[in-house]
Amino acid sequence: MAHTETHADISTPKGQLFGFRPNSVAMIIAALRKWQRSVARRNALADMTPDQLRDIGHPRDDIGHPRANRPVLEIKAGLMTKLMSMR
Repeated sequence: MAHTETHADISTPKGQLFGFRPNSVAMIIAALRKWQRSVARRNALADMTPDQLRDIGHPRDDIGHPRANRPVLEIKAGLMTKLMSMR
């Protein structure tokens, strides 16, 4: 009868624990740029009036609550073709 054993595959890390890999610098730069964009976006939205926010379709109105039961226009594929053929 065959006998099998299970061994845990434990190995040492391939790189340094606190060292920089080539990708890590790019990831840090990308995270900083994303943060800068989000701050700029928040500041731009804070400077807008409620009418401007409504014009761009921002999901919150001037009270700060999400709008409920907003009308939605659904356009199915091929609608323009049907309309043109009805002409």
